[in-house]
Amino acid sequence: MPSVRIPTPLRKLTNELEVVQAAGANIGEVINSLDQAFPGLKERIVDDAGNVRRFVNIFVNDEDIRFLEEKATPVKEADEISIVPAIAGG
Repeated sequence: MPSVRIPTPLRKLTNELEVVQAAGANIGEVINSLDQAFPGLKERIVDDAGNVRRFVNIFVNDEDIRFLEEKATPVKEADEISIVPAIAGG
């Protein structure tokens, strides 16, 4: 199963785990798998239309899914997925 790196603000939903495993052939399936294991996580990652929120970046092996196939981006067993909230400041 791919490993998913959870950002600090969402770790309260994963019992403070930094890395979790999630099944799925693509990012959308991985997000659904995460939500089954950790209820409430999906609503923080995707909007009501099911799209990844603007302020959330998801990377598969350091590649931003926005430049790949979005939620249809395929994942393999050994892939590392990172969920990274955008940081604003000035």
